[in-house]
Amino acid sequence: MRIFGIDPGSVRTGYGCVETDGSRHRFVACGALSTPARTPLPARLLAVHTGLSDAIAAAAPDCVAIENLFHARHARSALTLGHARGVAVLAAVEAGLPIVEYTPAEVKMAVTGHGRAEKSQVQHMVMLLLGLAAPPSPFDAADALAVALCHAHRGNGRAEPAPRDPRHLRSWRHARLDQLGRRQA
Repeated sequence: MRIFGIDPGSVRTGYGCVETDGSRHRFVACGALSTPARTPLPARLLAVHTGLSDAIAAAAPDCVAIENLFHARHARSALTLGHARGVAVLAAVEAGLPIVEYTPAEVKMAVTGHGRAEKSQVQHMVMLLLGLAAPPSPFDAADALAVALCHAHRGNGRAEPAPRDPRHLRSWRHARLDQLGRRQA
C-alpha cells in the first residue's frame, strides 16, 4: 500500500510517499512546495494545490495522511495554516483518495517514541526507518514522510474511515467511547 503524507504550511508544504507491506517501509518520493513569503495568499494556495495535485498523481497512492492543525500561537497564523491545509485536503479529495489525520504529537510518538521530539530527531528517525543514506531535507519533507509512516504504524497501512461525528450526543452521559472510535480503559 502507498501512503502519501502531507505536512501543510502556508510558506512551505512538505509531501512524502512511502510504500508499506505493514512491516517494511520503502521510500517512494518526497519534497517541499515553496513560495516566496511576499507572494499573496491566493497565489500561494494555488501553488500548494497545483503542486500537491501533481505530486499525488505522480505517486499514485492508496490514501493520504495529513497533519492536523493542532494549535498556533497567533490567530492569523492559524487561519493561514488552515487555508493551506484546506487546499491540501482538496487535492486529496479531487484525487478520490481516503484521508486520515494525525496531530503533530501522534506523528512524533509513532516515529520517535516521544510526542515532543525535535524536528531533527524526526528527520533522523525517518532516515533510519526508510533506510535512506541521508536525512530527508528540508524538515517539511521529513515531517510529511513521518506523517505517512505514522499512518503505516497506527493504521497498519489501511485507510480507515473517520470515527462517527459525536455532535448527535446531547451530553457526555450519552457517549460510549467504543462507538466514538476511542479505546476503552
